[in-house]
Amino acid sequence: MSDQAPTTVIGLNPFEPGFYDDPYEQYAAIREADPISQTALGPWLITRWADVHTLLRKPGTSVEERNIEMDGPSRRQQMNERRAEQGAPPIERSLAILNIDPPDHTRIRKLVAKAFTPRAVERIRTTARQQVDAILDDLDGRGEPIDLISELAFPLPFAVINEMLGMPEGGDTLQLRAWSHTITQVLDPLLAMAHPDEIIAASVAMRGVIAEAIAWKRTRDDDDILTAMIQAEEDGEQLTDAELLENVMLLFLAGHETTVNLIGNGVNALLDHPDQLGRLIGDPSLDANAVEELLRFDSPVQFSRRIALEPLSIEGVDIAPGELVMTCLGAANRDPAKFGPSAAELRLDRPDAREHVSFGSGVHHCLGAALARLEGQEAIGRLVRRFPDMERAGTPTHNQRIVLRGYDDLPISLS
Repeated sequence: MSDQAPTTVIGLNPFEPGFYDDPYEQYAAIREADPISQTALGPWLITRWADVHTLLRKPGTSVEERNIEMDGPSRRQQMNERRAEQGAPPIERSLAILNIDPPDHTRIRKLVAKAFTPRAVERIRTTARQQVDAILDDLDGRGEPIDLISELAFPLPFAVINEMLGMPEGGDTLQLRAWSHTITQVLDPLLAMAHPDEIIAASVAMRGVIAEAIAWKRTRDDDDILTAMIQAEEDGEQLTDAELLENVMLLFLAGHETTVNLIGNGVNALLDHPDQLGRLIGDPSLDANAVEELLRFDSPVQFSRRIALEPLSIEGVDIAPGELVMTCLGAANRDPAKFGPSAAELRLDRPDAREHVSFGSGVHHCLGAALARLEGQEAIGRLVRRFPDMERAGTPTHNQRIVLRGYDDLPISLS
């Protein structure tokens, strides 16, 4: 632990009524009063854009849980105890690029990126546009309100990532969605502790489906990202079977789970700001920047972690090796020191909106950022112009997650 006397964050309390509806009031209070502070549970919390941006890019930090110094068992140890009770194999060190450091991260990301080029992503724009139009055609003329999450925000990115990966047809999409939603609870400490058995069962089942898809794909010569990942080579090296499984699973989960939240959070924010909604309806040239501003204003990912591998000093605050630092992306994205006095406002024409940290930064910058942007532009822009009179038809149900912020349902009247 650090030699400094730790301060306790005032206000970071997800149990406070209204936190999930709007956590930004708490974030602002923390950023103003104690922007680099140690929480009551031990991890450090940083909330200013400059500090978050610097730490995300800083050498001498890690994303691997094994580098956290702790007195009790790690979350992986706890999960493995549960898995042993269920007769499931233990979780080894993660090989997904989200959870590993260089040099392994550098090697694996290079191989995965060969399949995830901007050209490959842009090629999917026509498909995404067709998928959006097909969904909106089906919704047109509905006489009753619809749930935006289940009707658009989920099926679009799910269909897109399935097509990009070249997954076998005929899978149970609702079951895959349920497994995905359950597995991503592992990113949220409170949910991970509350639902370990469900997370393990969903993870085992999802790995089985993806392993079967990889085996099937090895028998073919298709033009898709999964095939490209199988065939990718760098200096004579290819992804191992374990690396392939972990990273295909990551792309499958991250490729639609966060985009669901981008679309849901974005539309909800526009409905809260009818002046900005009207601007977007009337000006398609705003689509790209609007998605950046929506990502900044209400980020689908609220926190990212780093572990100190060597002594760190952030604005004079010392953090010891082995200590965990949580970067609050949601707070950084509304920092007036970066985005000016209007930082808490939604402005679709904000000139520096793209400088948000919703996709992280540095070597761990989100590999699927271009895909998420594309899907957000196509879904939100086409939705609001197809149904310019849409309005909220009830109270949205928040997903009650601290890290992956979004809605379980968002009732909308289209006309």
